[in-house]
Amino acid sequence: MSRLINLPNSWVLTNIDKVCEFHAGSGFPTEMQGVAGQALPFYKVKDVSIAWLAHSSILLGTENSISYKDAELIKAKPVPEGCIVFAKIGEALRLNRRAIASQPSLIDNNLMGISAPTTRLATRYLYWFSVTTRFDVDARSSVVPSIRKSDVGNLSIPLPPLQEQTRIVAKLEELLSDLDAGVAELKAAQKKLAQYRQSLLKAAVSGTLTADWRAQHPTTETGAQLLERILQQRRARWEAKQLAKFQEQGKTPPKDWQKKYPEPVQPDTAGLPALPPGWVWASLDMLGEIASGVAKGSKIGADIEVREVPYLRVANVQRGFLDLSEVKTILATERDIAELTLKNGDVLFNEGGDRDKLGRGWIWRDEVADCIHQNHVFRMRPYLPEVLPELISHHGNTFGKTWFQNAGKQTTNLASINMTMLRMFPVPLGPADEQRELLTQLELQIEQIDQQERAVELGLKQSSAQRQNILRAAFSGQLVPQDPNDEPASVLLERIRAERATQTAAKKPRGRKAKAAA
Repeated sequence: MSRLINLPNSWVLTNIDKVCEFHAGSGFPTEMQGVAGQALPFYKVKDVSIAWLAHSSILLGTENSISYKDAELIKAKPVPEGCIVFAKIGEALRLNRRAIASQPSLIDNNLMGISAPTTRLATRYLYWFSVTTRFDVDARSSVVPSIRKSDVGNLSIPLPPLQEQTRIVAKLEELLSDLDAGVAELKAAQKKLAQYRQSLLKAAVSGTLTADWRAQHPTTETGAQLLERILQQRRARWEAKQLAKFQEQGKTPPKDWQKKYPEPVQPDTAGLPALPPGWVWASLDMLGEIASGVAKGSKIGADIEVREVPYLRVANVQRGFLDLSEVKTILATERDIAELTLKNGDVLFNEGGDRDKLGRGWIWRDEVADCIHQNHVFRMRPYLPEVLPELISHHGNTFGKTWFQNAGKQTTNLASINMTMLRMFPVPLGPADEQRELLTQLELQIEQIDQQERAVELGLKQSSAQRQNILRAAFSGQLVPQDPNDEPASVLLERIRAERATQTAAKKPRGRKAKAAA
């Protein structure tokens, strides 16, 4: 926390080590761990994290405890009730988590504690101040971030009168409780919107969303008839490519060349849900051309010309959107560029990585010129414009999420799908006019969900800012009014100094004169 200025006249600014005692942790023998129910809880770093992530200011139950007798045996000194406990080693995130010991407890040697008698500081005032303070570990280079006693002791703390500390805590916790209740409502709304989005997408790709429209609009072409046209186009494209190859090679096509046409993979409809009248299941292989991308780091001959072009990675292809905040480049041959440059309407699928990335994807809309894709990103290019890419991708991101996880290969740390699996992916295909109506309804409702989600996100950001404003006001004397009858903090600080001087004098060894005389 930065040094405060313009504090009320009854406040003083001092250092933590002037008002608090420090408590070191103890080594915890392995053979004593894992025993619960004894007199002294024995807390570790993970226990502080558990309390912090549970939004509890108090250390919760722990699987480790020890008796007073065993504590004496290992020379472990308990921290007092009300001690603020925090990690002193670990990543910066853990170093800035706090919790209060609600009873005398032991802490291990990766933890540190600070406390003060309630005649000096209100325990929860000290706790909330510590919550506002982030320890600066960046200035000191270390393989493992850590904090020293001096890092904490040298921190400035605004010290109000003791009575005002109590009033500040009461008002602070009242305001934060109200704020937390509002945040909980916003997060509940956020969760419901996410669930509604998934239900909406599921209703869309299953035909439920257009059930009423379908009843009022007899179709002129069923999904099965549309599929026949798509398959005719698929074969026509293959034949055109083959003839172009023969021509390029200066060869005459053999009589049976058309028999080598690779028939599309048929969808496995076992266990798939029933579709509405006029709809049909098709494999992704039937609906569009599927291709993998360029392999990063592949060797290219020195005599082959290459040029630098942008390319999509797995990180760019998210579930339902593209993250183009960082698009990297790669050296590629003209042949690869010609074959792999993305075109408007291409449907993208991630090969994998973590299981939640399997089949994740969205639509390419020419956001970046001359962009190709990496081999860990597949693209599907529909054969006919009647195959709407948005519906394909929505289906892949909903039904496909589970399908790809079941079909994907799993190794120790990674999961992946391959071209064969992607070709087999079953897709519901409805009549072209119903698909267009479905997409219109879907986009309208998604936009409404987006607006509500943006409003919730704004509310959460404002709540976070308000929380910081409340904490800032609390520790600058602006949260509650000052009472002129309160004992000034300067008098409190003077009494603390006197107490400490007395304690220090009492700890000095005696008998020096006698020893010298002898």
